[in-house]
Amino acid sequence: MAGEPGLTAAEGAVLPAEPAVAAAAAEWRAWLAHEKRASAHTLDAYQRDLTAFFRFLTDHLGYPPGLRDLAGLTPGDFRAYLAARSGRGLARTSTARAMSTVRGFFRHLDRNGLVHNAALASVRTPKVPKSVPKALSREEALEAVDAAGDLGDEPWIARRDIALVTLLYGCGLRLGEALALNRGQAPRGDRLVVTGKGNKQRLVPVLPVVTEAVADYLAACPYRPGDDGPLFLGVRGGRLSAGVAQRQVRRLRALLGLPDTATPHALRHSFATHLLAGGGDLRTIQELLGHASLSTTQRYTDVDAARLTSVHRAAHPRARG
Repeated sequence: MAGEPGLTAAEGAVLPAEPAVAAAAAEWRAWLAHEKRASAHTLDAYQRDLTAFFRFLTDHLGYPPGLRDLAGLTPGDFRAYLAARSGRGLARTSTARAMSTVRGFFRHLDRNGLVHNAALASVRTPKVPKSVPKALSREEALEAVDAAGDLGDEPWIARRDIALVTLLYGCGLRLGEALALNRGQAPRGDRLVVTGKGNKQRLVPVLPVVTEAVADYLAACPYRPGDDGPLFLGVRGGRLSAGVAQRQVRRLRALLGLPDTATPHALRHSFATHLLAGGGDLRTIQELLGHASLSTTQRYTDVDAARLTSVHRAAHPRARG
């Protein structure tokens, strides 16, 4: 299995279950990779969650489970799994994701006529605290863009960092989307085609300041990988890694005294929040961000509401003690 395209190295781990169950899990992973186009990171997370679930079942039942055992699991068995995770002090967000993995696998088993288990539907996943995106203020975001070039050890690296930070904030891209761009996709006009999650493409408007920053970087870059080569390069000429980009933002954060929440993804949050505050409508912002669901985009209304509440409390005469 490890040699199949789209699958991950994590699949080399042996699932503690009977061969028929392990084979069904491998088929599910292949379906996620090829049909759902799940990322390697997502596949690894599913693999870890599923392996942990079957390790629990092996201890819980006293033997590696088979398909018949999965069909016979009761609500109490699933709740015992949740209780075991809680007893280990695991976060509710982690448990919610793990249960989502388990439900997804059981749906796969049901679709393929291998296992039907209605008990899982009666088990509630622990509620996850509603998360609000951590956006930078307008001033902090602009300061980050202006100071991004202060970290480069060489002039072309400084311009690369400026271009990357400007692109993340100016277009609202995910870090992975920006780093996946090839040189032939560099923004040269007022539009940029971005390939996001699920291999879905979207059209993103590009501000002149973004085009100029990328052009300055390309003019200074000593490498010429061609149109099919990566847009953002590391010091040795290979595609810039997410780890290096995140490290540069951490250095920028320390330089400017920004909070720990100032990450590459915070620039995307800032893009959306500032558009909303400037009068942008949710549907348009949803399209710009590439969100499949409007409910995901609606989180940004909470960000702006929090800002308005803060301003109100600071400015309203009745709020002063």
